[in-house]
Order: sequence, then structure tokens, then C-alpha cells
Amino acid sequence: MLPGTGVEMNNNQSLAHTRWDCTYHIVFIPKYRRKVLYGEAREEIRDVLRRLVDAKEGVELVEGSVCRDHIHMCLRIAPKHSVAKVMGYLKGKS
Repeated sequence: MLPGTGVEMNNNQSLAHTRWDCTYHIVFIPKYRRKVLYGEAREEIRDVLRRLVDAKEGVELVEGSVCRDHIHMCLRIAPKHSVAKVMGYLKGKS
């Protein structure tokens, strides 16, 4: 339970000697915020990002959405990975 809040943290993950809950809301956009993320491309990008997140150990997709000109992702990233490296991996491979 978080002190003074009455909120329990049931979704903690664990590594060798730590308990953690690192959830990040990430928004990224295509170059010049072009409106290219719709139709077939939208579904393909969604599937590619899901596969990449599933392949990366220590990263979990909590939720996400592909909008016309940007992508929202809520990711749970283990502390052993930097957020910048995970996003570089996702954006580079997709």
C-alpha cells in the first residue's frame, strides 16, 4: 500500500533483488507530423509495434492507440532498460 493514499500496488514486477512498477506514457509522431497513419497502414503499424514489444524482454505493452498523426503507447519497461533505448529500438525497427 502506498503510504497516505490507500492505494495498493498489486502490479509490481520483480528482478533479482527489486520490486518495480515503471509505466510510461509515450507519444511519438512521424516526421513533420504527416497524416499517414490511417487505413491499412494503421493496422500494419499496430501489428508491427505489438510484435516488437513482445520480442523485447522486459517490456510490456499496457495499452496503445494509433491516431492519424501520432501514436500513443503505455509501456511497462524494466529498470534495466532505458526508455530512450527501447524507443530507439521500436522506432528503428518499425
